[in-house]
Amino acid sequence: MTAAMYDLMDFDEVLETFDPVMGLEVHVELATETKMFSASSAHFGAAPNTHVDPTSLGLPGALPVVNAKGVEWAIKIGLALNCEIAESSRFARKNYYYPDQPKNYQISQYDEPIAHDGYLDVVLDDGTEWRVEIERAHMEEDTGKLTHIGGEGGRIRGATKSLVDCNRAGVPLIEIVTKPIEGAGERAPEVARCYVAALRDLVKALGVSDARMDQGSMRCDANLSLRPIGREEFGTRTETKNINSLKSVEQAIRFEMQRQAAAIQNGEEIVQETRHYQEADGSTAKGRPKETSEDYRYFNDPDLPPVIAPREWVEEIRASLPELPWVRRARIQEGWKLSDEEMRDLVNTGALDLVVETVEHGASADEARSWWGSYLTGKANEAGVELAAVGMEPKQVARVAELVREGKLTTKLARQAVDGVIAGEGDVDEVVAARGLEVVRDDGAIEKAVDDALAANPDIVEKYRAGNKKVTGAIVGAVMKATRGKADPKQVNQLIAKKLS
Repeated sequence: MTAAMYDLMDFDEVLETFDPVMGLEVHVELATETKMFSASSAHFGAAPNTHVDPTSLGLPGALPVVNAKGVEWAIKIGLALNCEIAESSRFARKNYYYPDQPKNYQISQYDEPIAHDGYLDVVLDDGTEWRVEIERAHMEEDTGKLTHIGGEGGRIRGATKSLVDCNRAGVPLIEIVTKPIEGAGERAPEVARCYVAALRDLVKALGVSDARMDQGSMRCDANLSLRPIGREEFGTRTETKNINSLKSVEQAIRFEMQRQAAAIQNGEEIVQETRHYQEADGSTAKGRPKETSEDYRYFNDPDLPPVIAPREWVEEIRASLPELPWVRRARIQEGWKLSDEEMRDLVNTGALDLVVETVEHGASADEARSWWGSYLTGKANEAGVELAAVGMEPKQVARVAELVREGKLTTKLARQAVDGVIAGEGDVDEVVAARGLEVVRDDGAIEKAVDDALAANPDIVEKYRAGNKKVTGAIVGAVMKATRGKADPKQVNQLIAKKLS
């Protein structure tokens, strides 16, 4: 079913009657060299079923061995989320059958997670802060990947067959589970998006994951229920699985609020179930009935000993934590003298890290912000991609800024150079040379163009000499047209003023 086929309540009407309660489960793949319990490569992008071994394929007699780096990075994430770190935690078997789970169980953690009871303070779009309580962050192994053939966008709905790739089976995974998020009201979709965005920034800053939602290395399961305003008891929840973009997290929460509210109003029973997010229209589609934890028949994995995290080791890891994103942003904002709104714009557009790296390559903060926050953001929006994928690297933007600063390119010519780089025509200097973009430095040619423009516009000359100094724009335009935009506007203006004074 598409969104148009569902009975949806107007969003404002939902809020008049119901209070949304959310729970967010974010899965983060760790960027370790090997898998969580075996020596196979954990790298993304290999040919299907080439990064496999007896353990990740669940072959008889294969035994798991814990990846120490995976444990260290789990502790690092837990500390950054202000969690308590358990001195002893255990792995459990989560029993269920699915084609991408070769062993028919997943090694996870259940009642003894490595990190618990934390929080993350999230900055919303208007600068207000919302504290999201963290119930747990536990270690587990990822499942394989199913590619659904015949369904829209590779989704299971409408598919006629599925292909199994076990490369991802066994990749280290941290699942971060929130406590119920209550009281968000109309801001519930925004809180969800901003929380996942903050988590993404955090794990990237820690260096433990690339957090590429488009590639599945970070995914969100969004639980939502509605309860009538004034009631304490939670309603029945649904879980929208494997959401892979920030926009989709927000849309899924909003859609479920409207769908559930309409269903309750129509006397329908909300069923505890999984649902699939539909990229095409922002709707969710029915999946399967949702199990309870008892259905998974958890028990301690007999092949794995407890994970011991001595206090001394935990404190060593704490001391090694890098500057966290919110601390870094505050430092940058103060150093660059940015307003709260300017900093939010950089963060919300994904430009901050790109601007910082561009500055590191020699551009000024103002130059870098101007390019990434304006022209390149527009290009990314036109292409429908994230800013980081627009086709320009920070060092290339810094080179463009340098050429403009040196007067070798005008802003207009610089944009043409950027367009060429984005189009794959080469690096900045290659595009400038191939397109013949560099500013004309031939004083004689520019002076002739100025003389010709003055001769062709005697009325403007007369107005200028009568005291109207603002009329020279037409002369400058004529000169720029004659030189195909390659004259230095500053030099042109100086020549005009000299000849007319």
